[in-house]
Amino acid sequence: MSDILIAPAREEDLEELNDLMYELHHEHHVACPEHFKTAEDIEQEKSIARYLDTPECLVYVAKDDDSIIGFITGHFCELVSTVSKPVQMGSIDELYVLPEYRKQGVATLLYKKLEKTFIDYGVQQVFVEVWAFNQNAQHFYEDTGFEPHISWLRKSVK
Repeated sequence: MSDILIAPAREEDLEELNDLMYELHHEHHVACPEHFKTAEDIEQEKSIARYLDTPECLVYVAKDDDSIIGFITGHFCELVSTVSKPVQMGSIDELYVLPEYRKQGVATLLYKKLEKTFIDYGVQQVFVEVWAFNQNAQHFYEDTGFEPHISWLRKSVK
C-alpha cells in the first residue's frame, strides 16, 4: 500500500464522501435493520456537506493516490448538563474506511488527526457512540484509549 494522506475534506471531495457515507449507513442497516433506516432514506435527510458548511464541524479524508478510502467527521462544543460539570468536548460522529483498507491503520490515522485538531481547539474529552452490534468499532476505540462512560440499555416491550 502506498502512503496514505490525511487531509481536510474539500468541496470537490463531496461526491466521493457522499458515496462513502452511503456505504457506512448501508453497512449499519444490513447489520441491524430493525434499528437503522436504509441508506437511501438517510441519504435524503443527511449530507456530509453540512459538516463542510459548519465551523464547529470537522471532516478529514484518507486518500490513497487521488481516491478517498476513508473519512472521519466530528464536532466540538461545550457539554453542559444539569448533573455534571461543563466540559469542552469533541464528538466523533462518523468514521468509515473502505473494507479493503481496514486493519491497515487508516482509521487510526484519521482518528489521530481529528484528536490533534480537538486538542488544538482546547477540547478536554472526546466522546463517541458505538452501537453494541459493532464490535470492531468498539475494539478500535478501546485500543485508542476510550473507556466506557455511559451505558444505554434498550428493551422492547412489544
